[in-house]
Amino acid sequence: MSIKEKQGFGLYFLFAFGLAWLLQVYASLLLIRDGNATAYQALLAVSMFCPLAATLLVKKVFLHQPTGIGWKVQGKRRYWLAAWFGPAVFTVLAAVLYFAVFPSRLDLSGSWLVTAYGGEMDAATLRSQLGVSSASYILETGLVAITLAPAINMFFALGEEAGWRGYMMPRLKERFGLLNGRMLGGVIWGVWHWPIMLLTGYEYGMHYLGAPVLGLVVWCVVCFALNTLLDWLYEKTGCIWVPAAAHGAFNAIASIAQVLTYPADAYYNVLGPMPIGLIGMLPMLALAVWLTLRQMKEDK
Repeated sequence: MSIKEKQGFGLYFLFAFGLAWLLQVYASLLLIRDGNATAYQALLAVSMFCPLAATLLVKKVFLHQPTGIGWKVQGKRRYWLAAWFGPAVFTVLAAVLYFAVFPSRLDLSGSWLVTAYGGEMDAATLRSQLGVSSASYILETGLVAITLAPAINMFFALGEEAGWRGYMMPRLKERFGLLNGRMLGGVIWGVWHWPIMLLTGYEYGMHYLGAPVLGLVVWCVVCFALNTLLDWLYEKTGCIWVPAAAHGAFNAIASIAQVLTYPADAYYNVLGPMPIGLIGMLPMLALAVWLTLRQMKEDK
C-alpha cells in the first residue's frame, strides 16, 4: 500500500469504529434509561452500515478510487448453498456437542418458552391454547431461518460485509499473511461489538460464567472463526453478497437452540448451546482453522 492508502486504512478504522460506537453507546443508553427496545434495535441495525460507510468515505472521498468490492452477483452454486445452509448446520452441531457434554442441561419441557411468554401460562397451556411448543418453535423458526431470513438479513449484513470482508480483509492479509490477517480481522470484528456487550449484555447477557472478560474473549474467537469462513466464501466467489447471505443466515438461526435450555442455565450461554459459545463454536472453529492451514499449504 502507498502512504496515502495506509492513511486511508487508518481512517477506515476511525470511521468504522467511531461512528458505530457512538450509535451503540447511544442505543444502549436509550435501552437502559428508557427501556426503548425499538430504538435500540433500530440504531444497532444502522450501526451495521458503518463499515460500509467508512469504506465509501475512504475509497471515494479520500482516495478517489473504486471500492474494489465485488458487487456483481456471481459464484458457483455450492458456495451459495454453503452460505445459505451452513449456519444451520453449525447451529445443530453446536447444540449436539453442548448437550453431549452437559446432558443434564437439555430441557424438553418448554420452560424457556414459559419464561419467554412472561410466565403467565405453563407449557401445557401454551401448547393447548397457542399451539406453541419447543418442537413447533424450532420447526417454524428453523424453516424461516433457512428460507426467507438469509435473503432479508443479507441486506443488513451487507453493511458489515462490505467493510470487513470487502475492504479490510484483503489489506490485512496482504500485510500480515493469511493466518495472522484472519486472526487479527476476527479480533477487530469482535472488539467492534464490545460496547453493546458490556452495556446491554449483547450475545451472552450480563450475568454469565466469567463475565464480562470471558465473554469478550470468547466472542473474539468466534469472530475469528466466522471471519475466516466468510472471508473464504468471498475469496471463492468474488461476490460480497455470498458472505452477506451467510452472515444473515447465521444471525437468523444461531440462537434457536436456547429453547432447549432451562432459563437458569443462561448463566452458561458463554459455553453454548449456541454456536457463539466456547463449546458450541468448536465445529466452526475447527473448519476455519483447517481451511486456513490448507490454503497456506497450497500457497507454498
